[in-house]
Amino acid sequence: MSQLQNFHKFIFHADDDEDDRLLFLDAVDELDLHIRVGQAADGGQLLQCLSGSGAQMPELLFLDINMPGKNGFECLREIKGAEGPFGGLKVIMLSTSRNPENIELSYALGADLYAVKPATFQELKKLLRAVFMIDWSAFTRDKKGFILT
Repeated sequence: MSQLQNFHKFIFHADDDEDDRLLFLDAVDELDLHIRVGQAADGGQLLQCLSGSGAQMPELLFLDINMPGKNGFECLREIKGAEGPFGGLKVIMLSTSRNPENIELSYALGADLYAVKPATFQELKKLLRAVFMIDWSAFTRDKKGFILT
C-alpha cells in the first residue's frame, strides 16, 4: 500500500445504517493503513462528536445523506457554514442516491466530493483507496463532476 502516500490518520464516518458502518470499518481495516475511524449513527451525534471539548478534528468526513434527526445536508450546512474548527475538514458525501439534485445540493453546501455507495465490499475498498490517494492540497472544488462510483 505504499502508493497511498496521502493517507489520513483520523477520519470520521456518519451513517445511520449499522451494517454500512461495520462494512466501512472492515474496508478501512483491510486497507491496512492504520487509520483511526470515528463513527456516528446520526447527524446530531456527529456534530456532538466534532464539537465536543477535546475532540480531535478528523481530516476527512464521510457523510451519509439520509439519517434521522439532522440529515447529511443539515450537517454539511453547519460544518461548511461555520467559521473556526471545521474550516479544513474535507467532506465526502457518501450516499446511495444518484439523484442529480442531491449531488448539486451537496456541492452547493460545500461538499468536497460526492461518492455513490458501492454495491460490493471490494468496490468500497476501491473507493476508499481512491479517496485516500487524493492529494487534497491540489484538489479544487471546480472538479464538481468528480463522482466516484
